[in-house]
Amino acid sequence: MSRWTGSWLSGPQSVLSPGEDSNDGTKQRWRGERHGFPEKGPGSIASIGRRTFAILTDFVLAAGVAAVFTRPELPKNWSLLAWFVITVVAVAFFGFTPGHALFGLRVARIDGKTFVHLPRALLRTILIFPLIPALVWDSDGRCLHDKAAGTVVIKVR
Repeated sequence: MSRWTGSWLSGPQSVLSPGEDSNDGTKQRWRGERHGFPEKGPGSIASIGRRTFAILTDFVLAAGVAAVFTRPELPKNWSLLAWFVITVVAVAFFGFTPGHALFGLRVARIDGKTFVHLPRALLRTILIFPLIPALVWDSDGRCLHDKAAGTVVIKVR
């Protein structure tokens, strides 16, 4: 991620790469350290690669669900509606989508509370829809839709 992108995401601290000093004595040694997440293992920030495979899995699943209801025709935009509903319901009530479960990920609130709940899940999913927020992230590995919803995607295994 380029340095200018981080500067408008969440201020000057977000442009620091892990290990880089901010000249105020604080160093970020790994993604999520400032928020209290571990460096490795369960509870650490999920990689962009795992998140990408998880959302692609969700897209394929949603297309399959939509195809069941629209056959013999192709699902067209119905697959987007299926993806939206699956994502909002799964994240709000369980904290993960089927793709997240397959790749050992979970959506967690940054404030440490247990459930994501419907308003945050809805906001997060609406902002994923145009894909741009999901393609821009800060040095903590949090995408724009996660920052707006106050969430983070972590590893569970």
